[in-house]
Amino acid sequence: MTIPRGTAQSPKYQRLAADLRRRIAEGEFTTDAALPVESELERQYGVARNTVRLAVDVLVNEGRLVRLQGKGTYLREHPVLDHRAYGPALPPAPRDCLAAPSAVYLGEADEAGRELSTDFEMMIVRARVDIAERLGLRPGEAIVVRRQLRLLDREPYSIEESHYRAGLAAGTPLMEPDPVEGGDEAVLAALGRTEVGAVDHLVARMPGPEEAQWFQGGPGVPLMVQTRVTYDRRGPVRVIETRYSADRSRLVYGIGDLGARTTLPAPANPVDPARADAP
Repeated sequence: MTIPRGTAQSPKYQRLAADLRRRIAEGEFTTDAALPVESELERQYGVARNTVRLAVDVLVNEGRLVRLQGKGTYLREHPVLDHRAYGPALPPAPRDCLAAPSAVYLGEADEAGRELSTDFEMMIVRARVDIAERLGLRPGEAIVVRRQLRLLDREPYSIEESHYRAGLAAGTPLMEPDPVEGGDEAVLAALGRTEVGAVDHLVARMPGPEEAQWFQGGPGVPLMVQTRVTYDRRGPVRVIETRYSADRSRLVYGIGDLGARTTLPAPANPVDPARADAP
């Protein structure tokens, strides 16, 4: 077995790590069996022990592998949950309004046979520049943030924060430090602010220290950040920022008429081939 050729600037351990990613993506290794020990990988590739160790370190830092003291090195796999980030609300809600996020997450967890739990809190904070701009406020104005920390089978899954103008939330259950029966959407509907459309912005970034501590991911695992601005007939209603650990979440979007398809099929292999082949 040889290491694939790379550019002159690509160190040997990085090319070895790339080939190990390929073998992982192709299913050569399983979660219930340890990877070959360093001496075996050294023999397979004809490289020095330090090269093997550095390559494995790369995959550990990416969150693909985990070293278990006295047992060996194993694949570190998190079950991946598809989240349908699109779609109309279910009856009896109006046909043209958006689906309630909490109801969507609960349905998806049930379909996957997983247990969804949520920790909730409400805060009054100063609006970040980007949030203020999307809500049509001045930076630093007071806003109400309703945060949900979602866990699947007790494993951190997502951090969702809904940002509201203080004037919209004042005197409503949105100011309560507990979840609202029927979801925030019920409060908005009662206020005549039913959400009928949204614009999503998706970015990937590395987690900050507090995020990394909560998600408990590898030091090289990025976050997917979905920022959704919802609208009714009068303008923006709220900004929902949701952060997911990229190794355990997949956002699914539908385009066009999906009347003949109830769900979008998921790939048979949850490993992203592009990510697996990355140098």
